Amino acid sequence: MTTTAAFGWGSSHLTATPAGEVDLDPAERLAVQQTLARYAFALDHGDLVALEGVLTEDATWTVTIAGEVEQGPFVGRAAILDLVRDATEAQTEQRRHNLINMVFHRADADTAVVWAYLMLTSNAGGTSNVITTGFYTITLRNAEGEWRIAKLFVGMDNAE
Repeated sequence: MTTTAAFGWGSSHLTATPAGEVDLDPAERLAVQQTLARYAFALDHGDLVALEGVLTEDATWTVTIAGEVEQGPFVGRAAILDLVRDATEAQTEQRRHNLINMVFHRADADTAVVWAYLMLTSNAGGTSNVITTGFYTITLRNAEGEWRIAKLFVGMDNAE
């Protein structure tokens, strides 16, 4: 696939999530960030048990490549786990999902919306390479003291 993003292509997706106040104490912000780190590690190691633990039962996951090719939404924890299982079984190299420049877009005691950049690396061919960049818009819900991912939107700048 040769889809490649033009400058600013993701702006319409980012502005679709209204900004708001961020009313979380530092410990809760850290708890949200830890959930996102556990999500990335679970993807990188094919750990479906850990991934299940960071997703809500009704979670959704949508991917777009440069705003031109959309995959999903995959609705429900089971559908997301099936997607990840199929993708990781097909992988022959180690990938790393690096979530960087995390910004709380809005948050309160029950819900947090976080933006983050994605830098996806791979060791294919014996060297580490960036295979795509992009961004996430992630909505998390706090239920019974646990932050879980309820909605994932991944905008990739090019096909991996």
